[in-house]
Amino acid sequence: MTNCNPQLLDPLTLPCGTTLKNRLVMAPMTTCAGFHEGSVTRELVEYYRQRAGDAAAIIVECAFVEDNGPAFPGAIGIDKDSKIDGLANIASAIKERGSKAILQIYHGGRMSEPMLIGGRQPVAPDAIAMPREGAVTPRALKAQEVADMVEKFGQAVHRAILAGFDGVEIHGANTYLIQQFFSPHANRRNDEWGGSREKRARFPLEVLKTAQKMAKQYAPPGFIIGYRFSPEEIEEPGIRFDDTLFLLDKLAVQGLDYLHFSMNHILRSSLVDTADSEPLIDKYMAKRTAALARVPVIGVGSVLSQQETTQALTHGYSLVAVGKGSIAYTDWATRIIEGQTLSLAIDSTQREALFIPEPLWYFPQVAAMVRDVSLAGGKFMPGHYSETLHDEQGECRITVTLAEDRITDLELSTTEPAEIEFTTHFNELRARILDANSPYVDAVTGATTQCEAVKKVVAKVLMSSARERLQQAGGDGGAVAHYDVVVVGSGGAGLTAAIQASESGASVLIVEKMPIPGGNTLKASVGMNAAETRYQALKGISDSKSLFYEETLKGGHGKNNTVLLHEFVEQAPQAVDWLAKHDIVLSDITITGGMSIDRTHRPADASAVGGYLISGLLKNIQQRTDIEMMTDTTVSAIDSADGRVTGVTLLNEQQESFRVQCQSVIVATGGFSANQEMVVSYRPDLAGFVTTNHPGATGSGIALLQSIGAGTVDMGEIQIHPTVEQTTSYLISESVRGGGAILVSQKGERFINEMDTRDKVSAKIIGLPEKSAWIVFDQQIREQNKAIETYLSRGFVVSADTPEALAEKTGMDAARLQATLTCFNQVVEKKQPDPFGRTTALRQPVSQGPFYAIRIAPGVHHTMGGVTINTHTEVLDEKQQPLAGIFAAGEVVGGIHGGNRIGGNAVADIVIFGRIAGENAAEYALVHRNSPAVTSA
Repeated sequence: MTNCNPQLLDPLTLPCGTTLKNRLVMAPMTTCAGFHEGSVTRELVEYYRQRAGDAAAIIVECAFVEDNGPAFPGAIGIDKDSKIDGLANIASAIKERGSKAILQIYHGGRMSEPMLIGGRQPVAPDAIAMPREGAVTPRALKAQEVADMVEKFGQAVHRAILAGFDGVEIHGANTYLIQQFFSPHANRRNDEWGGSREKRARFPLEVLKTAQKMAKQYAPPGFIIGYRFSPEEIEEPGIRFDDTLFLLDKLAVQGLDYLHFSMNHILRSSLVDTADSEPLIDKYMAKRTAALARVPVIGVGSVLSQQETTQALTHGYSLVAVGKGSIAYTDWATRIIEGQTLSLAIDSTQREALFIPEPLWYFPQVAAMVRDVSLAGGKFMPGHYSETLHDEQGECRITVTLAEDRITDLELSTTEPAEIEFTTHFNELRARILDANSPYVDAVTGATTQCEAVKKVVAKVLMSSARERLQQAGGDGGAVAHYDVVVVGSGGAGLTAAIQASESGASVLIVEKMPIPGGNTLKASVGMNAAETRYQALKGISDSKSLFYEETLKGGHGKNNTVLLHEFVEQAPQAVDWLAKHDIVLSDITITGGMSIDRTHRPADASAVGGYLISGLLKNIQQRTDIEMMTDTTVSAIDSADGRVTGVTLLNEQQESFRVQCQSVIVATGGFSANQEMVVSYRPDLAGFVTTNHPGATGSGIALLQSIGAGTVDMGEIQIHPTVEQTTSYLISESVRGGGAILVSQKGERFINEMDTRDKVSAKIIGLPEKSAWIVFDQQIREQNKAIETYLSRGFVVSADTPEALAEKTGMDAARLQATLTCFNQVVEKKQPDPFGRTTALRQPVSQGPFYAIRIAPGVHHTMGGVTINTHTEVLDEKQQPLAGIFAAGEVVGGIHGGNRIGGNAVADIVIFGRIAGENAAEYALVHRNSPAVTSA
């Protein structure tokens, strides 16, 4: 090893007695590469194995200590004993390469996203949302729950010890739960866990104490306990640097092995006092107490060379952590020790060679580092290239001007006058990019997200321009990729079809036009209908497929395609079992409108089915090497020759067109509820209605199939859902009514059987003078339905301790509301006939406070019409003849649901027909794999 600063190689003995062999550590960088429930993937183990070796320690990304703690998708967990084996594989892989293995542990608190935690409301020190657009309001932890949370951190430390880690890093930074307890913004409690600065410091100190207890009881000598902190908060009130020094001194007195600054630059100055340019590390060294002087300090941020490590050590850091550079190079530590400078540019062909997990590859910060080094040796097609960005600042346009070999200018234009701070940040980033002639530069402190977005735009422009020059020069652009099956759409139907096709022996490409997979299925809340399932049998529910068929046909007004409906009902229990076989277990059962039996299957914790289903399907996708996925990509045409599929033409987000060869295509792009023009063309009466659907539900798959001759059916059959929160278009799940809730008018009176079909309930609401209603429920119903926690966190719910107080808050007549509840409760308790004919979901009286209400009205929810298929899911032309090699599943298909879809039947539809499409498309492709068509169109 040459040209090395001797100080970098000096060993460091920590207070616990463990000696680190040098001063380099790998920073804990989120990869989002865990399975949906937080267990460890094989590629994650390899990612860490390859980056260990010359570094003194690898600090593994944060693992959540409780199942409602994940703050981002793909997070790994240490919340259950079942996670120990997977984490042990990471620890072993790191240690056998010669580095110490340290695991960071955390809880997201109010940063946890409800969609990632089964629709539950996040928890926090206090019911105060993050000061940002769209942030949910968390639930304040009770005093006993806080104590229990401390214990969960202790259990996590015990599991880390059992997994073989050399230490843990307590994550008290990045606005997660531990920092929230110390923050005067997030913690406004007035008990033993909040109020004064001393009381706010109690939670992190107790977490440290329980970690030390576990280490003393279970760990071998020398177990490392570190603490990561963010020096300041920009919120008002918020943590200031003097507060941080107070807390760190308390932690140091209690005993720590290291402290870890969380900053984007080792010499960052104050974010609060922007006029003060003194680096915070210098302030720290000047003000630290005697106790702090005994604790080693890790610096992190913008370290890419030996020069920065020397600079960090000179300013007082004991250890230096490397973040982005460790992603770009597996041998990052070796290169720094040898005096090389790491480049933040990654060859676009090297993801697998660098063992970078695919979710990490598509992180904006990492994606901005990726460049196609094969393109024309850095030569560009001169010109002006513009891209539009959308963020909390509004809409802006970035124009990149290129010469043959340089970026000559970078301009920002906005529809509204830009904030001075935003303009200042952009100008600073512009100077850095032009100076380096590269987008791979450091972000500007305080504007990381915006900077990464701009850098990604510039990187895309360079790649596109270089490719354009190469094509003009006569380059072939690379060989055409080939797959057996292309699946268009990545909702529940598309992912199910892809997995089944793969299991049937086919190679599969999934093409998704949106930035993330999941489609409209992510919004599904209630569950999946099926009759005669093993889960019904276990609960003693007597059901029959014939009854399921009859009620679905009745709900669809007799307009259903009876052949498809028979297949649907017959295959439903096998589809539930298929999901269970793939670790997607729907064992809890409820009921929806139009059904007379509990047959709506959902997760065991009664959470929303959509996120659970998609995360489970994606986990299975990640485990299969013969399935690939492209996002931000549109299928513009299905190509054919001699009456057979030859491939698809794709259009990426840079508007570049290219082909992929295949033998069969499955279209699973969903319906068209989000296409207002298309909806109104078939149903003028729905003009102005909000929609519950995601923005990608535009009917593009129907148009694609119509362009090659597909027939359609029931296009005017468009369902409106009765219970939609109108300001956000958020669907209030049918499972709330299925759990026993009632609907009342503004007068406070019931007006319909709440468990009637969606079309009838919607019509009654529209017929009310106010054209809206209230869904009313009590604490019992809340406790039995996890989706309600999301509604609470999003501010939809009005609550009060008594019906009278609820009436006052909602403007209802108190006497009428009380009379309504009394009447309904007598129906439930005394089994009296219901005046509105309700016979199902009479589970318990609505009588236990607090009482809750959500204002709702109908919204466009599901399009029953679509392309025609047969029971093999082959797409049919207008003469009812199959289009060879073309299959479809999900809401893009018409005929199954007739004139009205029953709640819970959509999830059944996507899984049942997704499986059939995958199996038959694979069979067709494999038969024709070795007999390609003569020409392609």
